[in-house]
Amino acid sequence: MIIDAQPDLHVVGEAADGVEAVAAVRQLRPDVLLLDVRMPRVDGIAAARTVCAETATKVVMLTTFDQDDYVYAALRAGASGFLLKDVRRDDLVHAVRVAAAGDALLAPAVTRRLIDQAVRTTLRSDPPAHRLDVLTQREREVLVLLGRGLSNPEIAAELVVSDHTVKTHVSNVLSKLGVRDRVQAVIAAYETGLLRAGEP
Repeated sequence: MIIDAQPDLHVVGEAADGVEAVAAVRQLRPDVLLLDVRMPRVDGIAAARTVCAETATKVVMLTTFDQDDYVYAALRAGASGFLLKDVRRDDLVHAVRVAAAGDALLAPAVTRRLIDQAVRTTLRSDPPAHRLDVLTQREREVLVLLGRGLSNPEIAAELVVSDHTVKTHVSNVLSKLGVRDRVQAVIAAYETGLLRAGEP
């Protein structure tokens, strides 16, 4: 009801469990999929992993649970965002629009906290830094600033370049790393050792 009430949004399908959700996405190819973490048959994180691997549909997790391990697992599965079910209507609608536009939904501070905690326990002692070899020095600088939670205008001010230039760099980073959005890029930065837990 909330989504359909918006003039620019339309619900194309609904599902009762993870199996139905994946099948619906394969058939209907929606721009955005809202998934609950806990669902019958196949949970939301497993469904998100399948949807993100097979389609360009953006996934937003919607749940009553806010434990960090759920959030991190959802992001690793390819989700573009994570919302609690008590989210305000306006924020839910905004989240769908942001995901459809290809951006992520987590506030920078939340993103840093989650990655910080998860990386402490999952980062290998010999990180695959070579994965970043495809990036130019400037793109690495942009990735570091993304990891610090800076917005595009803030990155532009820090590097003394235009917003358009920053957008180009961010787009290049996502493309070269083969990731879906900014959150995925930041996770890659931590996993490769470019960023480390606890660094400012």
